Amino acid sequence: MLAVQPRRLLSRPKNLLFLAVFAATLYWLLLHTSGIPQTARWFDGSSGPVQPQKGDNEGKEVPIPPPEYGGDERNRRPQSEVKTEEEKEKEEEEQREEDLRAQFDREYDALGWEPGSDAIFGQTLNTLESTKRRPLTIEEHLKPAKAKTYFSDHQPYIYDPYPKYNQKTWLTERAKFVPCEGPSGAKGDVMVFQGQPKGFPEPGFGSYSTLGMDGNLCYERETRLGIYGYQADNDTSNPSIDWDRVHWGQLQEKCAQKNKARYNMQGHSNPYLTSVYSRHNSSAPGTDDGTENDLPPSETPLYDNSPKTEGRSLRHRRGIPEPPKSGKPGKSKNLAGPESRTALLLRTYTGKEYSENDKQVIRSLITELSLRTGGQYQVFLFVHVKDTAYAIWDDEETYQYVLQRSVPPEFRDIAVLWNDEATQTMYPKIDPKRATVHVSQWLSVQKFAQEFPEYDYIWNWEIDARVTGHNYDFVEKLAAFAKRQPRRGLWERNERYYIPSIHGDYDTQFRKEVERVSGKDTIWGPPKLPFVNPVGPKPPVADPEDDNYKWGVGEEADLITVAPIFNPINSSWISGNELWGFNDSTHATTDLPRRATIVTHSRVSKRLLDIMHVENLRGNHISSEMVTQTISLLHGLKAVYVPMPVFFDRPWKGKDLARWFNGGPKGESGGVGSAMGWGREARYRGSTWYYRANPPQRLYLNFMGWEDTNVGGEDWEDTHGRTCLPPMLLHPVKDIEPTEGGYKSESNLPYS
Repeated sequence: MLAVQPRRLLSRPKNLLFLAVFAATLYWLLLHTSGIPQTARWFDGSSGPVQPQKGDNEGKEVPIPPPEYGGDERNRRPQSEVKTEEEKEKEEEEQREEDLRAQFDREYDALGWEPGSDAIFGQTLNTLESTKRRPLTIEEHLKPAKAKTYFSDHQPYIYDPYPKYNQKTWLTERAKFVPCEGPSGAKGDVMVFQGQPKGFPEPGFGSYSTLGMDGNLCYERETRLGIYGYQADNDTSNPSIDWDRVHWGQLQEKCAQKNKARYNMQGHSNPYLTSVYSRHNSSAPGTDDGTENDLPPSETPLYDNSPKTEGRSLRHRRGIPEPPKSGKPGKSKNLAGPESRTALLLRTYTGKEYSENDKQVIRSLITELSLRTGGQYQVFLFVHVKDTAYAIWDDEETYQYVLQRSVPPEFRDIAVLWNDEATQTMYPKIDPKRATVHVSQWLSVQKFAQEFPEYDYIWNWEIDARVTGHNYDFVEKLAAFAKRQPRRGLWERNERYYIPSIHGDYDTQFRKEVERVSGKDTIWGPPKLPFVNPVGPKPPVADPEDDNYKWGVGEEADLITVAPIFNPINSSWISGNELWGFNDSTHATTDLPRRATIVTHSRVSKRLLDIMHVENLRGNHISSEMVTQTISLLHGLKAVYVPMPVFFDRPWKGKDLARWFNGGPKGESGGVGSAMGWGREARYRGSTWYYRANPPQRLYLNFMGWEDTNVGGEDWEDTHGRTCLPPMLLHPVKDIEPTEGGYKSESNLPYS
């Protein structure tokens, strides 16, 4: 018998082919079954960033469905191969984003070596040029002070931006203005220096001249805040006022009462509760009980003040009486009707430690906005009680306990406490997990508006924002600009940063260029949606080109923002899909046209808050930074982004700012490539306004005389002089306290 030859099998071509196929198959199986592929990630093609797929198994591993083979086996494609293609596309997109971040970083770092880098820092009175911005000067607001300061040879001026109260032109349309006293009896005056430091740059975004604001001014800490309790670190003298004995709430109430002939002190209830939708008319799922309802809308109110809601009354707990029913304007000549009033809600929270600077700033807001205007404004400390274990609605003792532990004595009678429980109770059709301050900051403001109807407008004011200039001048200039804006092309202008160096004059060149690039793709009135009944006015003509920039001029804005109102769809902004309801059988929620603004610091009208309240009662809901803008859009209300001056720590050219911040297909700030998208917000790190910006903290610490990044401090100022700044709005500015030598502030927030 012959022995089997071991190599004979390999000598046959057919056997050799069989072994090769077997080995390849075994290798493929080992390679592709050694681990579980990662969960797929999706991009919906219409809005929002790439996110983990969500559903009933949110937060859990999503099982991979078995492959569905059909037809000829030769057409089968292993699922792992499809997965790899999806992952490859995702990796390519992530690489593109990483390349963009790296490119921005390279440009930012390169500009750090150019002349003008960090020019916003270290600018002092020693290099002040009084005529640098002479065309911006408003002489009638300036009156030379009687004496110079001990720290500068420059002439200080008393700054008075208020109307010429009680002059003949004033009294022809308004009731008499009655002056009000401050805590010491005297009103006190803010002082300022004329000019700007020699090396201070132009704003990258926005413009003083466009707002009609005097930008040829420089504010220094002692002349700005001295009347509100500021003292130098080495000043050991006793304060001239015992601030703990001041009752700012009483001072404001007395001031408003003195001037009650100017205002409608009662206000009016929400007219949309009974006039826009009926109870069963809701676009939120699960809100129709299926019963017939033939009553007209006016007889089927969405909401009534039940005892359960009244027990959580902000006004009652604060001890404020209901507005008097007879609180109508006086019989004096008041041809223009009652003047509007504005509440400023200074948003704060339990557990916050109030620095001396915090207190000085709050005092300045009350004095300059409320007491000096005869009650045109009223300032409230709007305190979020984070711990819901405190039963602040159940008994007065608990309310007072939280109040006294959380608020400095002088501000307790301007404080309004609230918590998420109150807003969740008010809006039963909203998921309680979404009716929290983190997602729904405006619910508490809406509640305030329903209970304080005497205010026509409300400023939602961040406590970590700082106006370096005069509070009244700044907010009034924002409001006046918004009032001047025509509605034609307004939404398109709103979604772009205004960059004067390339856009030219706002009301001519910029307006025309935005219209040119927008073409027919323009918003003219609210979108037509079957589940929204707009409450705003209808356009006077069908085609905006037939309106000669008249409609809207002289109309107060329902929404004023200080950053662009951008389109979040396809922007990769992380909150772009945080909306619920607003749908029917033919419209998905995510199809809703929408707009957003980063940072909720803004002024809203009672009209806007009233219809927001009604939409929430219906179960329609949108997250904080998107709701005021979107409701304005859906209801045809006037929304205006006011291009306030924003400065940068790098000498960016206008065309490069446009490339990085107005990078949309038509030069808009939203949409594909938006700087607000996740992973792109590092572009704002060198600006003076954005919640992840670095310069605001550094600028303000230097402004207060304290060292930050090798600028400021006593020794530095002995050589260079005191920091002074033009009027600007800074954010964020947190925990303003004296610093140690070598201190450097920085943002620790992640960008990606």
